[in-house]
Amino acid sequence: MRPGTVVSLVLRPRTDDKRWTAVRSSAPAFVPVSGWRVDADGTAHATLRSAGARGGVARITASAEAPDVAGAARVAFVLDVTVTPYPREG
Repeated sequence: MRPGTVVSLVLRPRTDDKRWTAVRSSAPAFVPVSGWRVDADGTAHATLRSAGARGGVARITASAEAPDVAGAARVAFVLDVTVTPYPREG
Protein backbone atom coordinates (compact mmCIF):
# COMPACT_ATOMS: atom_id res chain seq x y z
CA MET A 1 0.00 0.00 0.00
CA ARG A 2 1.05 3.58 -0.50
CA PRO A 3 0.44 6.21 2.21
CA GLY A 4 -3.07 7.58 1.93
CA THR A 5 -4.49 4.42 0.34
CA VAL A 6 -7.96 3.36 1.50
CA VAL A 7 -9.04 -0.29 1.22
CA SER A 8 -12.46 -1.78 1.94
CA LEU A 9 -12.30 -5.16 3.64
CA VAL A 10 -15.36 -7.37 3.14
CA LEU A 11 -15.56 -10.74 4.88
CA ARG A 12 -18.25 -13.07 3.61
CA PRO A 13 -20.64 -14.76 6.03
CA ARG A 14 -19.07 -17.80 7.67
CA THR A 15 -20.42 -21.24 6.78
CA ASP A 16 -19.84 -22.68 10.26
CA ASP A 17 -21.60 -21.68 13.49
CA LYS A 18 -19.19 -18.78 14.13
CA ARG A 19 -19.72 -15.09 13.50
CA TRP A 20 -17.23 -12.31 12.83
CA THR A 21 -16.62 -10.36 16.04
CA ALA A 22 -13.79 -7.85 15.51
CA VAL A 23 -11.00 -6.60 13.27
CA ARG A 24 -7.73 -5.33 14.74
CA SER A 25 -4.52 -3.81 13.43
CA SER A 26 -1.20 -4.66 15.05
CA ALA A 27 0.07 -1.18 14.10
CA PRO A 28 -2.81 1.31 14.14
CA ALA A 29 -0.35 4.17 13.59
CA PHE A 30 0.39 2.77 10.12
CA VAL A 31 -2.89 1.06 9.19
CA PRO A 32 -5.87 2.08 11.32
CA VAL A 33 -9.13 0.14 11.06
CA SER A 34 -12.45 2.00 11.02
CA GLY A 35 -16.08 1.48 10.06
CA TRP A 36 -16.34 -2.04 11.52
CA ARG A 37 -19.81 -3.51 11.17
CA VAL A 38 -21.50 -6.88 10.69
CA ASP A 39 -24.62 -7.00 8.54
CA ALA A 40 -27.68 -9.08 9.42
CA ASP A 41 -26.62 -11.74 6.89
CA GLY A 42 -23.23 -12.13 8.61
CA THR A 43 -21.14 -10.17 6.11
CA ALA A 44 -18.51 -8.06 7.91
CA HIS A 45 -17.10 -4.75 6.67
CA ALA A 46 -14.15 -2.58 7.69
CA THR A 47 -12.07 0.17 6.15
CA LEU A 48 -8.26 0.13 6.23
CA ARG A 49 -6.31 3.32 5.61
CA SER A 50 -2.56 3.66 5.35
CA ALA A 51 -1.67 6.72 7.39
CA GLY A 52 1.35 8.98 7.43
CA ALA A 53 4.29 9.29 5.10
CA ARG A 54 6.50 6.66 6.72
CA GLY A 55 6.65 3.03 5.79
CA GLY A 56 5.75 0.19 8.09
CA VAL A 57 4.19 -3.23 8.46
CA ALA A 58 0.88 -4.17 10.08
CA ARG A 59 -0.97 -7.43 10.59
CA ILE A 60 -4.73 -7.14 10.26
CA THR A 61 -6.62 -9.89 12.08
CA ALA A 62 -10.32 -10.72 12.10
CA SER A 63 -11.69 -12.88 14.87
CA ALA A 64 -14.77 -15.08 14.99
CA GLU A 65 -16.60 -16.98 17.68
CA ALA A 66 -19.74 -19.01 18.17
CA PRO A 67 -22.41 -16.81 19.78
CA ASP A 68 -23.46 -19.34 22.42
CA VAL A 69 -20.02 -20.64 23.50
CA ALA A 70 -18.01 -19.02 26.29
CA GLY A 71 -14.37 -18.20 25.71
CA ALA A 72 -12.19 -15.91 23.67
CA ALA A 73 -12.77 -15.37 19.99
CA ARG A 74 -10.15 -16.95 17.73
CA VAL A 75 -8.34 -15.34 14.83
CA ALA A 76 -9.90 -16.63 11.62
CA PHE A 77 -8.42 -14.26 9.02
CA VAL A 78 -4.98 -12.63 8.73
CA LEU A 79 -3.84 -9.97 6.27
CA ASP A 80 -0.24 -8.73 6.31
CA VAL A 81 0.06 -5.17 5.01
CA THR A 82 3.24 -3.31 4.08
CA VAL A 83 3.08 0.45 3.69
CA THR A 84 5.72 1.65 1.21
CA PRO A 85 6.33 5.40 1.10
CA TYR A 86 6.70 7.23 -2.18
CA PRO A 87 10.32 7.84 -3.16
CA ARG A 88 11.56 11.29 -2.26
CA GLU A 89 12.67 13.55 -5.02
CA GLY A 90 16.15 14.95 -4.57
